[in-house]
Amino acid sequence: MSEPVKLSVVQVGKTFKGNDGPVTAIESISLDIPQNQFVSIVGTSGCGKSTLLNMIGGLDEATTGHILIDGEPVRGPGRDRGFVFQSYSLFEWMTVEGNIRFALEKSALSKPEKQELVAHFVNAVGLSGFQNAYPKQLSGGMRQRVAIARALVYQPAILLMDEPFGALDAQTRGMMQELLLTVWENHRVTVLFVTHDVDEAIFLADRVVVLASRPGRVKKDMMIDLARSRTPNVLTDPTFAHYKREILADIREETLKVMSLERI
Repeated sequence: MSEPVKLSVVQVGKTFKGNDGPVTAIESISLDIPQNQFVSIVGTSGCGKSTLLNMIGGLDEATTGHILIDGEPVRGPGRDRGFVFQSYSLFEWMTVEGNIRFALEKSALSKPEKQELVAHFVNAVGLSGFQNAYPKQLSGGMRQRVAIARALVYQPAILLMDEPFGALDAQTRGMMQELLLTVWENHRVTVLFVTHDVDEAIFLADRVVVLASRPGRVKKDMMIDLARSRTPNVLTDPTFAHYKREILADIREETLKVMSLERI
């Protein structure tokens, strides 16, 4: 049985004021995303990936169209959505445990319930033994684990991730990808994951959406038919290579369009 639609993006557009007049960043994007699906969003720089994520998160408003979660319009940020950015945005004066617990500040849960949840997610992201450490004592990958735990601890229905592993070295990035898949498989939230890394997009996702450039539109919406649970061995699978060729060809086509416009 297919999952119900969790998130609907309906003919959404976004126009900003520019020095030389209005600039359309996104134009008529429509997507239906089922509950618990993992969706990667890729495309050239400036195609509106982060803008789309910010509108879904309620950090920005659509100029046209509308965004629905469980059939209800998005009117601003909400606890049904968690954000993880490339920058860790941790409180340097708080411990790992304190940073994660901060997300439960306005929760009606009792103190023991909060403590139990925090302990669960400390363990889920592999930080047991580091709960009393401060961010300056942690590596970049460990800091991002704290950010993921903080985003998940209040149990949002949708996790929005904007280049969360972009600042990490290749080895740490690979380990974080595997960790994220483990956490997602265990906690089953709907994930929208923005990345420039096509390998990462395919490895993580049930579905990859390629955005066209200037203005952002859906160029391709591709289901990824690779078995779960995934390990790095899937990177050498012929089916993986087929998806990668298609997506890279689309991105290359859009990049050439941008370069052509810049020469005019």
